[in-house]
Amino acid sequence: MHFSMWTYPWDIQDQGLGVFAAELTGRAGLTTVSLATSYHAGRFLQPRSPQQKAYFPEDGTVYFRPDESLWQDKPIRPLMAGNVTERGDMLEALVRKREATGLKVSCWTVCLHNTRLGTLHPDHVTRNAFGNPNYYNLCPSSPAARDYVVTLVQDLTTNYRPEMVELESPNFMGFAHEYHHEKDGVGLNAEDDFLLSLCFCKHCTSRAAKAGVPVEGARRSVARFIDELCERAVPERQFPDFPTAGIDAFRGHPDLHAYLAWRSEPVTSLIGEIKAAADPATRIVLIDLKDGWLGGVDLAAVGKLCDGAILCCYDMTPEAVGDVIRAGRAALGSEKFLGVGLRVFYPEVGEAAVLAARARAAVDAGADGVNFYNYGLIPAKRLDWVRAAVDAIS
Repeated sequence: MHFSMWTYPWDIQDQGLGVFAAELTGRAGLTTVSLATSYHAGRFLQPRSPQQKAYFPEDGTVYFRPDESLWQDKPIRPLMAGNVTERGDMLEALVRKREATGLKVSCWTVCLHNTRLGTLHPDHVTRNAFGNPNYYNLCPSSPAARDYVVTLVQDLTTNYRPEMVELESPNFMGFAHEYHHEKDGVGLNAEDDFLLSLCFCKHCTSRAAKAGVPVEGARRSVARFIDELCERAVPERQFPDFPTAGIDAFRGHPDLHAYLAWRSEPVTSLIGEIKAAADPATRIVLIDLKDGWLGGVDLAAVGKLCDGAILCCYDMTPEAVGDVIRAGRAALGSEKFLGVGLRVFYPEVGEAAVLAARARAAVDAGADGVNFYNYGLIPAKRLDWVRAAVDAIS
């Protein structure tokens, strides 16, 4: 079984690698560390740190040393975080000392969610039906954005040789994503958010048109729906079987339905290109959620091109966790890796038994392992809850 914990470099640096490794392997019973190697901005309460109780990471940077020979002619390039210069290359240390620590190394890699790069390269971000940019989401249809992500993973796997790379956000993102001071007085419901997230940038429209998709008709339909949702006194549901019916919730609008059927193509092909360019010794897996189709993910198609997936099942009952994992296993088949992501946050997890029940449900449904979220964001005592979950399924 694969047991890992998502972790930031600064958390290991604050604790010290020896203490960190002892806590993960000894106290928590884990086998792997999933280190953030490309990440976004935020504000984090850090209960584990002796001094940095509130931490603001740099936006859209990487936590390793990029190989300049791979990046010289790239239109979109990574920025190495100051943390690497100031406190050392934690990825390199983990890889070099994995035999001593007993921890395998997985690279938790944020792909297209990058506001810093989106602001620098506005021609390569997703845009809604009115052409308005979402600066936090590089578009998976953009050749430059695709090249950036493919090279990023190629760099990690050829120069660091981790056991695994976990791809976060190689897809389209939702409209609501905790951007700085988001304002919504309308009260968007789930289908409204989805409609506002649909991308009609020049890269998507060109790529879809080449595939014979009626993209302009789809854009007009979405623009009309957005106009209508903005005019209502209060939000209303227009698609009763959304999201359970998937893209068929929009079957009454043929152009839009065709566009949504096409929309998984840039995501699927990007993940295939990532896998093809990566060192074959490193497993490439997708981090995804229930209803991944909302972001353009076709899990069955993706599974044919990469090594598997980790499906995050935060704040779900054990029964719901089991349902998600069974669906994931059916999509991926029996040979691919399937992990579950479980968050150890209060109040969604109030005691060890809750976490253990969710982990047990996932493994019973076909999961090959568990990733726990997140080492530096939870009190040390909750590592004992993680150990109880591991013991329940070992």
